[in-house]
Amino acid sequence: MLAELTQWLVETLLGLGYAGIFALMAVESSFVPFPSEVVLVPAGYLIARGEMHPLLVMLMALLGSLTGALINYYLALLLGLPLLRRYGRYFFISEKSLERLDAFFEAHGPISTFSGRLLPGIRQLISIPAGLARMPLAPFLGYTALGAGLWSLILVMAGYLIGENETLLKMHLREITLAVFAGVALLVAFYVYRRRRRRETPDEV
Repeated sequence: MLAELTQWLVETLLGLGYAGIFALMAVESSFVPFPSEVVLVPAGYLIARGEMHPLLVMLMALLGSLTGALINYYLALLLGLPLLRRYGRYFFISEKSLERLDAFFEAHGPISTFSGRLLPGIRQLISIPAGLARMPLAPFLGYTALGAGLWSLILVMAGYLIGENETLLKMHLREITLAVFAGVALLVAFYVYRRRRRRETPDEV
């Protein structure tokens, strides 16, 4: 089934071109659960065949990811926050909880946004608390672009190097996902360590 889906996506991407990558990545990055690997791995394979340009693939993937992230961000900012303030008490979400969310993203917004974009199941959702916490747009876009760009590059390279070999693809995608999880865990651990060191070390006069 994966081989049939991959073949269908390859044919569809050839028909839609770069606009198809943009649209599918925008959907993947919004609130619709759509795995990015079924878009970018075939795109990497098309690059290897010389049928797509790597820079244009990456550009469309990044722009699509940012578009989807902005949809979630503004939905949370414009609609979610007023609704939570009005009806949140019925779901045990108090004004104090929203204040804590604001404080958390003010202190940890960059690392949360960047690392969240690298984790399956979280990458689409991380834009929602960022919008609820009114994270400034410029850093939100910057760290979203860094995380989404890195993940897109990993998947495109997987498609470029492995191609349509289903067995190798399944095995290496699992290994890649585990490696990304480990990398994010190390990054967060280093971030926590640095913040603790800063609190424990008095500022030099």
